[in-house]
Amino acid sequence: MKPIDQYFLDQRAPYQSILLYIRSVILRTLPEVIERYSHNVPFYNIEKKPMLYLNILKGKNYVDVAFVHGVVFEKAFPMLKNNNKRKQVRSIKVKSLEDFNELQFVELLKVAAIQTQKNKQAWYIDGN
Repeated sequence: MKPIDQYFLDQRAPYQSILLYIRSVILRTLPEVIERYSHNVPFYNIEKKPMLYLNILKGKNYVDVAFVHGVVFEKAFPMLKNNNKRKQVRSIKVKSLEDFNELQFVELLKVAAIQTQKNKQAWYIDGN
């Protein structure tokens, strides 16, 4: 079994079902995305550049869906928040699937994929 699959299977409820659902939305929306296991969490890359990652932060009661270049589109998508005072990463807190807005998330995924493709460097924003 691949480490990324093991990661999802090792999660406890309700996080496992939230993670698996978000994973399915990502893979269905962006068939070109590359899923990989890095830094002990699932990453989703576009053209070898990280676009987002999924995480369960210790002591928190939600799944952190973190967009690497989220600062660029946080105004267009107010669901993105700067949790942990990160410079450019912005994330969505998903506490339950009932609170998860899939249509908005799909729109955000498409915008994030375009932004990730535009950037020349993986983690830093070009300003283009």
